[in-house]
Amino acid sequence: MPGTISTGGNILYCWMISVNLTPTSVGANTTVEQSFTVPGLQLGDFVDVYSNTLQTAGIGICNNRVSGANTLQLGFQNSSAGPATPVAGAYICVISRPEVLPLPTTAG
Repeated sequence: MPGTISTGGNILYCWMISVNLTPTSVGANTTVEQSFTVPGLQLGDFVDVYSNTLQTAGIGICNNRVSGANTLQLGFQNSSAGPATPVAGAYICVISRPEVLPLPTTAG
């Protein structure tokens, strides 16, 4: 609701960082999670990840999550008919840290 502040579910901090990642090959027509160390991440953080360069054909980024302190689980989907390796290099991470955990289960 405009003009109100929820008693929970607010974002405490939100920031962007650039991290260099070197993903490994993803099999044909599959989705896999790969683990990367990203200093400063905390369990409960939400992370949106974007490739800073042209991504490998057939590769999509999906299901980003923080699985523990300093650990990003990044999903890669390969929709092509053969194995493909996501591009290595700079990825932009937008990190949102909730004010309270656990998150509320209802709006308002």
